[in-house]
Amino acid sequence: MKVLVTPTSFKPEKGVPALDLLRSFTGDLVFNPHGKPLTEDELIPLLAGCEGYIAGLDFITKKVIDSASMLKVISRYGAGVDRVDLQAAKEKGIAVCNTPGVNANAVADLAFALLLCIARRIPLLDKETKNGEWLRSTGFELFGKTIGILGLGAIGKAAAKRASGFSMKVMAYDPFIDREYAAANGIIAASFEEIIKEADIVSLHLPLTDETRNIINSDVMKIMKKGAVIINTARGGLIDENAAYERLTSGYLGGLGLDAFEAEPPGSSPLFTLDNVIATPHTGAHTKEATAAMAEMSVRNLIDVLSGNNCPNIVN
Repeated sequence: MKVLVTPTSFKPEKGVPALDLLRSFTGDLVFNPHGKPLTEDELIPLLAGCEGYIAGLDFITKKVIDSASMLKVISRYGAGVDRVDLQAAKEKGIAVCNTPGVNANAVADLAFALLLCIARRIPLLDKETKNGEWLRSTGFELFGKTIGILGLGAIGKAAAKRASGFSMKVMAYDPFIDREYAAANGIIAASFEEIIKEADIVSLHLPLTDETRNIINSDVMKIMKKGAVIINTARGGLIDENAAYERLTSGYLGGLGLDAFEAEPPGSSPLFTLDNVIATPHTGAHTKEATAAMAEMSVRNLIDVLSGNNCPNIVN
């Protein structure tokens, strides 16, 4: 039984324990030779003859799915499935699974790392100090600030816990918000508009859908508080990057932390010329603990489906 494995952190040389579990199921494995998320033209030849596919952040289009005549399961190494054409998979009877919740702490940690870097200008001060300079830079404290969390799923809840540790006022918007959970954890359930107008920091933890694409656009940024900071560790398409650049260069926005981009890799974005933009390469889930948990769950999901067993993480 042939299986394609594409996540860049799930390679034989990285000693991922879950790979032993996968090899005990099948020894016919194909790995990503490109070292990055794959385009449809890169995926199609690799999927030839594959019945299983453990997928990273690849672009799994209808063309890809239609070409994979033997494919039975796409097991996402991660929670997001926005790059999978779910309708095309459903029409071909291909199960799509994910690994919900296992990377929540890792992504929430990075969201706060990006925020702290902006608040205290850590990358700039690190660089200048190492270059022999001794700058005096005035940052801002997180204590007492209002954070607006857009998307109160597993990652949003983990971010809210970290915010409470900094004695922040926590507001959250989610179209399916668990109000009982919010009330029990000191989170103010709010509308999207209330958060945009009141929050000092807006942290994005939403899936990318037709409804959420460019949810942070020029009009939205115009009603944010002056000096507000936006953190995105979810999906790049949630933010209009050109509009963000304009609001940052005008001095209206206080900073932008990005772990996800409209195009990945983003190339030479004009955002990278700004000191108050902190960028990381979609690495939120890349901790030892999270990658091990995602790898194991993605392998078990794949084995369950191909063995005809019940899989609790099928999304389509």
